Amino acid sequence: MAIMVRDLPIDERPREKLMADGAACLSNVELLAILLRTGTKEHSVLRVAEQVLARYKDVGITAMMNMSVAELSSVQGIGAVKAATILAAVELGRRLSQKAAEKVEIVHGPEDVAHYAMPRFRFEQKEHFAVMLLNTKNHILGLTDVSVGSLSASIVHPREVFQTALRYAAAAMILIHNHPSGDPSPSREDINVTQRLVKAGKIMDIPVLDHIILGDNRFVSIKEKGLL
Repeated sequence: MAIMVRDLPIDERPREKLMADGAACLSNVELLAILLRTGTKEHSVLRVAEQVLARYKDVGITAMMNMSVAELSSVQGIGAVKAATILAAVELGRRLSQKAAEKVEIVHGPEDVAHYAMPRFRFEQKEHFAVMLLNTKNHILGLTDVSVGSLSASIVHPREVFQTALRYAAAAMILIHNHPSGDPSPSREDINVTQRLVKAGKIMDIPVLDHIILGDNRFVSIKEKGLL
């Protein structure tokens, strides 16, 4: 016979724990269980939550950033309504993270760039190439996508990159792209594209200050690597 949440002591039930001690004290399973609200006749809501997270144990909870309603609904005990609730909560968390990052208004170094861009690109499943546009005092004017797909000279053309800079009347720019693998180590192609755009920036008098490669909560500065 399955043990249901109602069979647990009150101070062990996820919702009651949250109200007593705050959300930070709950495990990922308990937080997900609160969103699901109910389990099935065979499994408690905690067990259903465990089954969701177990599907992506190699990736972790971050896999939920890219899950679909269909994927979630394939777990016994989760229908379309519960799946929609989970995805809405995930998206709300992502937007809150982005809002916090947007408090960075001026770039002092690579850490500021990574903090600003990480929430936007960290969980993307394809490579995104973007440019951060700066004024003469390194205030951020904007962050704009240039291309999506594997980074190469054929899809990252100076024309598109510098058209964006001219549109913002930028004084300088920082290149940004993500590695969906989570490893931000630069490839030979990353370095080639960077050096090509640095040369174009000198001609356009819009200097490329750095190229930040984002991984899973990690980043690499091409400039700090001495490869600019």
